[in-house]
Amino acid sequence: MAQARREAPISLREWLEYAPIALGVRGLRLLPFRWRVPVAGWLASQVVAPVSGMRRRIRDNLDWVCPDLGAAERARLVREVPDNLGRAFIELFSPDDLFRLAGQTPFEGPGLAALEAARAAGRPVVAVSGHFGNYDVFRAGLILRGFDVGALYRPMNNRLFNARYEAAIRATGEPLFPRGRKGNADMVRHLKQGKLLALLIDQHMNRGAELRFFGRPALTAVSAAQLALRYDALLVPIYAIRQPDGRSFRVVVEDPVPRTDQETMTQVLNDSLEARVRANMGQWLWTHRRWKVRRGGMVGDQIMSAGGDGP
Repeated sequence: MAQARREAPISLREWLEYAPIALGVRGLRLLPFRWRVPVAGWLASQVVAPVSGMRRRIRDNLDWVCPDLGAAERARLVREVPDNLGRAFIELFSPDDLFRLAGQTPFEGPGLAALEAARAAGRPVVAVSGHFGNYDVFRAGLILRGFDVGALYRPMNNRLFNARYEAAIRATGEPLFPRGRKGNADMVRHLKQGKLLALLIDQHMNRGAELRFFGRPALTAVSAAQLALRYDALLVPIYAIRQPDGRSFRVVVEDPVPRTDQETMTQVLNDSLEARVRANMGQWLWTHRRWKVRRGGMVGDQIMSAGGDGP
């Protein structure tokens, strides 16, 4: 069915969905990068979020895991979350500027030395993050630092947008592995060659392990820990954190996760991401239905997402 859909003519709905995105990106790219980024954030926060249902999704998730959050803080996050999303979106579609930005971004943290040592020794690395800050900044930064970075991603549903999305992430760096049998096989081959694989693990996964995130049950993919255990790879949490100016970043590499079992190691990753999100609440994508569990007798619906386990 997937193959048949790929070969079918582009639908009117796909054209209608894609047209405003294409026009928006084209218009924003007329601006200098220093203005393009904040303008994209403002448009996402003040134009896209109110009409797309994004604000409601953010409030629903905050109600579920942070019920004691004050009204002022809640209102701030309803503005900041889509602002960060808009900024990250246009940064992705500005690959030359993204590389310049990544080249100016400092790398720090207790795991940086272990990461560099693994590269020198030819040991595979699984670098794990979430939809937080801008994960493409650390991916581009690692490439500039000499790492051979591969990344798993989920193709977008809209084929017109997906073509542009794939071109943008390929411009940032390759190889890229689309989720599926072939992509998974290529990903494993890349890792077995002693290279670095970047994964995101902060989306609901139907077949995931029931772990905890923000104190609530959250079905979580254990694939990062599985790969680390199977191929003796270093498992390292890594984050590109947007700075108060809204344009610069710092990349933090945390201590490698100790080798135990896949669920314990994955819970360490969840806890690591939770701590980063709590310190920078506006930089995580609260529009995800991360906690897809029963609420008041009804199962939470899945919302649009960029795709788990990858950029």
